[in-house]
Amino acid sequence: MSFSLVIFDCDGVLVDSEILSAQVEAEALSNLGAKVTAADVMRHFLGLTQDALEKRFEQDFGLRLPHDHAQTTAQMLRAAYLTRLDPIPGVREVLETLTIPYCVASNSPPAKLGLGLSVTNLFELVYPNIFCSKLVARGKPAPDLFLHAARTMGVAPSETVVVEDSVVGIRAAKAAGMVAIGFVGGLHHMPPSEEALVAAGADHIAETMEQVKMLITA
Repeated sequence: MSFSLVIFDCDGVLVDSEILSAQVEAEALSNLGAKVTAADVMRHFLGLTQDALEKRFEQDFGLRLPHDHAQTTAQMLRAAYLTRLDPIPGVREVLETLTIPYCVASNSPPAKLGLGLSVTNLFELVYPNIFCSKLVARGKPAPDLFLHAARTMGVAPSETVVVEDSVVGIRAAKAAGMVAIGFVGGLHHMPPSEEALVAAGADHIAETMEQVKMLITA
């Protein structure tokens, strides 16, 4: 099947940030007295918006978060990004050689999204086709963001393929009527496991960016 558009998630697909985000979030929550590990964060909250993460955490753990929790974690994460963030291996080569249009659609807030792409020197490869959940009423797992991105790019959902690393993202892609590639090449790939992505509806699984490119261009 040929595609007219590729939508890439950012965290865990373009930049290897999910493990850093989970470590920072776990540290911030632990500082508040919660017994939470990075693995817990990835298992329960991977792919969610910050607002949704905080609401689910308060529901699941019964701990009221301070009003500035998002700002605190953002400052901690910025420090981690500036010293420890890397692009996913092979992603630059894929972006530089793709012959069909592509864009980025992420649940991350604009500042985090822009910083991650800039630190890894990927920003200019994807600008201006960058979409975040602030642009729509509902972030992933709702299909709104992917549908908005495809509509803006002028491509039908049926002609679009999404590359996602989270269950939340795969569900959003399938709800949007798009082909979904589950990417497990990030450092955080356990969890989610390959099986979890398939169960969420992933049409294909890729362990490397080269495999992603082969699936897109086959």
